Amino acid sequence: MNNVYKLHGRLIKTGLQNDPPSLRPLLLSFAASAPSSLSYARYVFSRIPSPDTFAYNTLIRAHAHSSPSHAISLFSTMRRHGLSLDHFTFPFVLKACARLHTGYETHALIIKLGLHSDIYIQNALISFYGSFGLVGEALDMFVKMHDKDLVSWSSMISCFANNNFGYEALRLFQEMQLTENFKPDEVTMLSVISAVSSLGALALGKWIDAFISRNGLKRTLSLSTALIDMYSRCGSVDDSIKVFNAMPVKNVWTWTVLINGLALHGRGKEALKMFNEMKSIGLKPDHVTFNAVLVACGHGGLVNEGWEVFESIKMDYGVEPMVEHYGCMVDLLGRAGLLYEAFEFMDRMPTRPNAVIWRILLGACVKHNELKLAEKAKERIYKLDANHDGDYVLLSNVYGGVGKWDEKADVRNLMRKKKIGKNPGYSLLSVEEMVYEFVSGDNSHPKSKEIKEFLISVIDDLRVEGYTPYTSNVLYDIEEEEKEQSLSYHSEKLAVAFALLSFKDRRTIRVIKNLRICYDCHCFMKHVSDKFDREIIVRDRNRFHHFCKGSCSCQDYW
Repeated sequence: MNNVYKLHGRLIKTGLQNDPPSLRPLLLSFAASAPSSLSYARYVFSRIPSPDTFAYNTLIRAHAHSSPSHAISLFSTMRRHGLSLDHFTFPFVLKACARLHTGYETHALIIKLGLHSDIYIQNALISFYGSFGLVGEALDMFVKMHDKDLVSWSSMISCFANNNFGYEALRLFQEMQLTENFKPDEVTMLSVISAVSSLGALALGKWIDAFISRNGLKRTLSLSTALIDMYSRCGSVDDSIKVFNAMPVKNVWTWTVLINGLALHGRGKEALKMFNEMKSIGLKPDHVTFNAVLVACGHGGLVNEGWEVFESIKMDYGVEPMVEHYGCMVDLLGRAGLLYEAFEFMDRMPTRPNAVIWRILLGACVKHNELKLAEKAKERIYKLDANHDGDYVLLSNVYGGVGKWDEKADVRNLMRKKKIGKNPGYSLLSVEEMVYEFVSGDNSHPKSKEIKEFLISVIDDLRVEGYTPYTSNVLYDIEEEEKEQSLSYHSEKLAVAFALLSFKDRRTIRVIKNLRICYDCHCFMKHVSDKFDREIIVRDRNRFHHFCKGSCSCQDYW
C-alpha cells in the first residue's frame, strides 16, 4: 500500500488527481493491492468528478472477488450514468454475481449489447453458469463458441469438476489434448486434480502426477498441495506424504491438507505429530487446521489430546472456537461413548447448538444404543430442521438396535407421511482407469444375477469362518432370513463381489460409498480381506477404512 500512497501523493502534487488518463496507473495499483486497498480506492474514486468506463471497470475488477456487493453497486451506478459497457466490464461483473448467486439477467443484457460473441465474456459466462450448478447452460455456451482458448477449456473442465461430473471433466481434458495445441497450465491441472479426487481413482491420479512431470509443469505450492489432497482422497495417504516431503516450501494450508488426510485414514497419532511439527517451525494454525486435528483425535479415540487442542484455540491463540470445533468435540466425546459428557458440553456452548451438532450426538447415540438421549436429540433437531431424512433413519436404527420394532415402524410411517425419502446407497469401484457403479438392491448392472449369486456363496462360506450378519438395523421386524437378504445386497458388498469375480489378481479393491458404511458391511469386509487375502479400501461419507488380513485401520473405532 505504501507505493499506492506515494503514487497518489505525486498526482496531488502535480495537480493531476482528477485527470482520468493520469489516474489509470493509480486505479490499476488499487486492483493489484486488493483487498487491503479497497476502502482507500473507494475514497479516491468518490473524488473523481466524472469517472470514465476504464475507471469503473478497474474498480469493479478490484472488488469482484473480496467485496462483490460493492462491485455490483459500481456496475449499477455505471449503467445509471449512461457509460458504455464493454468486454472488460462483464467478466468481473459476472464474477461478482457468481459470488452473490445473483445476476441471471446479466446474460440477456450482454446479448442486447451485442457482446455475446466476445471470448472473454463467453469464458466468464461458462464460469458463471458453473457456479450456479447450471452445467447444461455452461456446456451449451462452450459448444457454441467458434474460437476457444485455454481459459475456455479450463473453465469448462472446472465447471464439470466443481459440479461432481468427474468423468466428463477428464474426458474434456483428454479431448483438449487431442484436438487443440494448448499446453495446460496450473489452473487447468487444479481442476483436473479435483475431478480425479472426486472419483477416488488412484490410477488416474498417478497418471496425472506423471503427466505434470512429463510436461515440465512447475510444481507450485498450490499444485503440490492439491496432489497431497488428491492422493489422500484416492486412498493412498502414503503417496500424500511423499509429495509433502518433496516440497521445498509449505504453508499452513499444505500442512492442514496432510493432517486432514491422515485424520480421515485413521492415523490420528501421526496427524497430531504433524500438527506439533507445524507449530514448532512457527506456523500458526487456522480454524481449518484445528478442525482437521480435532477430527484426527475423534477418529483415533484421543480424547485427552482432543481436549488439549480444543482448549489451546483460545488459551494459546486468543480466538474463540468456531461452531465446527464444538461439533468436532461432540463427535470426539460421542465416539468415545461419553454421551452425557457431550450433552453437557453442548449445554455450555456460547451459542445454541445447531441441527448439525445435535445430529452428531444422535449418531453417537445410535452407535451406543442410548435411546433416551437419542429421543431428546431428535426432539431438538425437529425444531431446527424437521425434514432431514438421515435423522429419521438414525432414530429408527436406535429403536431397531434395542428391539423396539413398533416404535421403529412408527418412525418409518412418519417418514412416508411427511414424504421424506431415504437416499439410496451407492458405491463406486475404481479399477485402473475404469469406475463401476453399484446401487443397493439394484438389478440394472448387466452382471447383476451373477454378482448376487456369487455374493451369496461368499457369505455362506464366511459363515463357516465366523461371520454372522448383523441385522438389528434392517428396516422392519421381519424374519431373520429376510433381514439377512436385505443386508446382502448393500452396494459396497456388490462392488466387492464384482471385483472378486472379475479380477483374479491380488490388486487392492477400492470402493467409494456415498453413505456411512454399516456395521454388518464393516464386518463383512474384514472377513473377505482375510479369506481372499485382498486389501480392501472403502471411502465412506466420513472416513477411509483399510481392511487387511481380517482387521481394519479404524481398529473398529468408528
